[in-house]
Amino acid sequence: MHVFHVTSEVYPFSRTGGLADVLGALPAVEATLGMQLSVLSPWYESLNGEPELIWSEGGLKLGQIVRNNVRHLFLQTPDFLRPGMYHSDDVWRFSHWSRSVFYALERADIDFDLLHGHDWVAGLVIAHATLRGKPSVYTVHNLQYQGRWNGPDAMPWTGLPWDMFTHLGIEHYNSLNPMKAGLVYSRFTTTVSPTYAREITTPQYGEGLEGVLQELQAQGRLVGIINGLDQQRWNPRTDLAVSPYSDYAGKQASIAALRGEMQLDDAPILACVSRLVEQKGMDLLLAALPELLQHWNVVLLGNGDSALESAFYGWAHQSNRFRYYTGMNEPLSHRLYAGSHGFLMPSRFEPCGLSQMIALRYGSLPIARATGGLIDTIPADTGFLFEEPLPEALAQAAQQARAVIDHPQVWAQRVASGMQLDFSWEASAHKYQNLYQRALSQG
Repeated sequence: MHVFHVTSEVYPFSRTGGLADVLGALPAVEATLGMQLSVLSPWYESLNGEPELIWSEGGLKLGQIVRNNVRHLFLQTPDFLRPGMYHSDDVWRFSHWSRSVFYALERADIDFDLLHGHDWVAGLVIAHATLRGKPSVYTVHNLQYQGRWNGPDAMPWTGLPWDMFTHLGIEHYNSLNPMKAGLVYSRFTTTVSPTYAREITTPQYGEGLEGVLQELQAQGRLVGIINGLDQQRWNPRTDLAVSPYSDYAGKQASIAALRGEMQLDDAPILACVSRLVEQKGMDLLLAALPELLQHWNVVLLGNGDSALESAFYGWAHQSNRFRYYTGMNEPLSHRLYAGSHGFLMPSRFEPCGLSQMIALRYGSLPIARATGGLIDTIPADTGFLFEEPLPEALAQAAQQARAVIDHPQVWAQRVASGMQLDFSWEASAHKYQNLYQRALSQG
């Protein structure tokens, strides 16, 4: 079985967040199950790697890099010859990119059995695959981002026939909706946790697509499969970015090192590594800081909303217990996971989340909102969950954690339980393999 993943980013070649981490790990594990694996993503100007050119024509280029028994393919169109990854004209850019996918693959003599598309960027590729009789599975990593655009303007960009622009197809309130294309034209839709699969069928989390998702659920075509974690990349026992350790006693060296690096006082340390957006509850963290900083040091790494960035910069200058670092800094993120006592994830919704898995593996106990994949991965006797998306609820959960940390033996037991959890990809990869076989059997 040749499975062909399509994504907008894949670690280590292009990355802005968790989607890239998933595509960097899952296909490699699937390859160990006897499947043939390819991953297609854009050939960005800033790509971290030098693909071998295997086909070109006009302004199109197709290159490849083989890594961990996975063939990574990179398609470049003229629209991607610019710095960075994502831009304001992405619906137009990815529409052109999607219509070029099969043109390039067919001329490079590349075929596959099943397409596995990820998020809205792959939705139009799934529509093109349907026209060619190719079966597909579609994964929603974040329903909020759908790639919607005015339909009459955007349809000509896609190269798709107008008879697909209906309420049963890719039309959504007179808009082109690539996310909906992936939902309706794939044989199965997965989400990245069982709880999120249930949540998105409700108006609260369905982002306007709850009706479509309810229908998929009724048809047995909506499945929740929890994401795994690359446990070689995130392993405190072998992590050279920190002082390697295997228990809470060993973690003390990393806590002391972080305290010294950040010039923090003796209060316990909370860390947060996140995009600064409303979805991640960063406004809740901002509002809760006055209470949190009475009992904790807080270190934040991330960027995003400019108003939130400015506010956190202000707090960094105002409080000796708050540190803020901007941008993507993976070495620092390793030190934060290793050197913190607790980890903040006040998300309004969280399809799966990887940070809480990393935090548990590194012995940093999550203080997180009870939603989506956070419910599925944080045991109640290990982390600290709160129900309402309110700063007061976040602060109260942090107070509960602070009370427990005053009992070192109890805290150490929680840390030990978290560090022993298995977040490997193997179980999820088997579930995807079974789903692929079900999708192919429907042909």
